Amino acid sequence: MPTPSSPLPPIRFRRSTRARRLSLRIDPASASVIVTLPPRGTQAAGRALLQAHAGWVEARLARLPAPLVLTDGVTISLGGIPHRIRHQPNGRTGIKDGELQVTGAPEFLPRRVLDFLRAEAGRRLTTLAAEIASPAGLTPRRVTMKDTRTRWGSCTATGTLMFCWRLVMAPAEVQHYVVAHEVAHLRHMNHSPAFWALVIQLTPHRAVADHWLDKHGTGLMRVG
Repeated sequence: MPTPSSPLPPIRFRRSTRARRLSLRIDPASASVIVTLPPRGTQAAGRALLQAHAGWVEARLARLPAPLVLTDGVTISLGGIPHRIRHQPNGRTGIKDGELQVTGAPEFLPRRVLDFLRAEAGRRLTTLAAEIASPAGLTPRRVTMKDTRTRWGSCTATGTLMFCWRLVMAPAEVQHYVVAHEVAHLRHMNHSPAFWALVIQLTPHRAVADHWLDKHGTGLMRVG
């Protein structure tokens, strides 16, 4: 693990009935290490795995972008377009003149920004899902927003689409691909050739989105 002079990162043990082996991953939002234990795995074995991969853990933590604290004057992205957060005690929270203007007491500003981003994600991604699904003769049963750490989106067997609200900060092409990917699962609950053929029909942005998320996706997890 880290050298004696460096702080020990937060470590969380997570037991999974579906896990077949011990595994490690970094939670970028909290800059912590998640150790996943299979049904018969022990925390001692998890710590041993952690020690064996100390260099990997340190390197991944060191590469995390700095957290973006939501305060007055900070710039955030909406659909890939920069917007400066501006505290306006009176009026209504919303986008105006290229700014995200936020009302209320200053101590509640970070929470109000997050509330706005979640609501905006729901509005934009729900509309986008309908626009992509309709021409293909598909209809999502429901669209929900969550703060996921390992998936940008998912589709349930009952037709509910789930998206990470943080996607609202990504460029429009990235949002289009992620939504189209999950819409395609309404017809194919797998990653078969037929699934990918449908994805190609629904969106032209796969390569661009994959590249952007690989390069910038972790940064979205550091917002808030």
